[in-house]
Amino acid sequence: MKKSIKDIDLKNKKVLLRVDYNVPINDKGEVDDDTRIKESLPTIKYLLEQNCSLVVMSHLGRPKGKVEPKYSLKPVAKKIETTFREKSFDG
Repeated sequence: MKKSIKDIDLKNKKVLLRVDYNVPINDKGEVDDDTRIKESLPTIKYLLEQNCSLVVMSHLGRPKGKVEPKYSLKPVAKKIETTFREKSFDG
């Protein structure tokens, strides 16, 4: 049987969480579809409840080794913040 994150003692641990936030961004720099963000929030909430030091990492697009503003995760971070505040969690 596959273990879930709740099967591991994570209290007060350092956790590096890799998420897939490769989401569509419109011409206004806003996230068009936040489904992946919403689906990751219960995991993030659980880890924070375990008093974890949490680093969330992702990528956006394929910039081929160059810094390109259109691939910035800033709009995603903003959407995560507002969605986290608005969302009610069922577990």
